[in-house]
Amino acid sequence: MPGYVITYFPVRGRAEAMRLLLADQGAEWKDDVVPLQKWFAGEVDLKKTAVFGQLPQMKDGEFCLYQSNTILRYLGRKYDLCGSNIKEAAVIDMVNDGVEDLRQKYAGVVYYNREPGPEKYIEELPTHLSPFERLLSQNSKGSGFIAGNKISFADYNFLDMLQNHQHLAPDCLKSFPLMLAYLDRMTSRPKLKTYLESDTRKNCPITLKDVK
Repeated sequence: MPGYVITYFPVRGRAEAMRLLLADQGAEWKDDVVPLQKWFAGEVDLKKTAVFGQLPQMKDGEFCLYQSNTILRYLGRKYDLCGSNIKEAAVIDMVNDGVEDLRQKYAGVVYYNREPGPEKYIEELPTHLSPFERLLSQNSKGSGFIAGNKISFADYNFLDMLQNHQHLAPDCLKSFPLMLAYLDRMTSRPKLKTYLESDTRKNCPITLKDVK
């Protein structure tokens, strides 16, 4: 039996970065899918017992965690994906926080119809993506990872957000050659590629709005 259980809605959402990490590290997990209608109707006991009343939840054996970025950092520590010293760890945390800022902007448009609308957001997207291109340029002239020359938990979060934005705006990376090359390197990693090409992944909607 897999040691990890990810409890979440039938979407990629905030659980996907941890799935990418586990897949790339060769770990097995079980997805415990919570039906949306039952969750929003208050028919799921977990909604009352979850620490902050939110998902995803991840169990590692008997150990239980909430908050997606906390779970990523936990897995990062477990699989040595947090840098080799305190300064590298700080940079990785910084980058992951930057990805979270971008995720919040993305969610505001995709989920909550906040201003600016999708068209304006896509128009302004190069401004939001430029810092990540600069970060990549600082690592082996763009041939490394998002926070150094060794993969970190932030890379899986970043990969997820890049793919989400490509779904929203397919040409959004055309002026960012380092990010395009990075995306190709990440998705070509053998174990990660196997997961990305699996039916389980392909058939899983990106957001709640994509659920039929």
